[in-house]
Amino acid sequence: MLKWPDIIRLSNNNPVPDKRVEKTPEEWKEILTPEQFNITRLKGTERAFSSELCSYFEPGRYACICCGTELFDAESKFESGTGWPSFTQPIKENAVAYHKDTSFGMQRIEALCNTCDAHLGHVFQDGPRPGGLRYCINALSLEKVIVDEVK
Repeated sequence: MLKWPDIIRLSNNNPVPDKRVEKTPEEWKEILTPEQFNITRLKGTERAFSSELCSYFEPGRYACICCGTELFDAESKFESGTGWPSFTQPIKENAVAYHKDTSFGMQRIEALCNTCDAHLGHVFQDGPRPGGLRYCINALSLEKVIVDEVK
């Protein structure tokens, strides 16, 4: 189970992904909606409470909208009240990459898909026990994988 000191360590030396997916901005624009492109490739943020995924708690997994890499399991999803889907842990340690983000005068840890570098959101240390992590993720960066489709 990852905890905050692990996130700080990983932000200095990210784990090696299982595979890499790289495309040009033009190629990403061909497969993503303008909103998805803005969030995942330009590090945008959707409006809080703008997605029904915030209140969706059915079994299954959540994958990167860009490359299809499975990132989070619904079992780690919780209601944070923040307006974005929130998770306590990634599906496996090398699914998510971490970068220190000092934009907007804040110090945060950005969460990215470790396969394709898509911006997902941020991870904070105010989540529930025992790990204490809250992955605050843009719903538009995710696609729900139905439980019957889970490998």
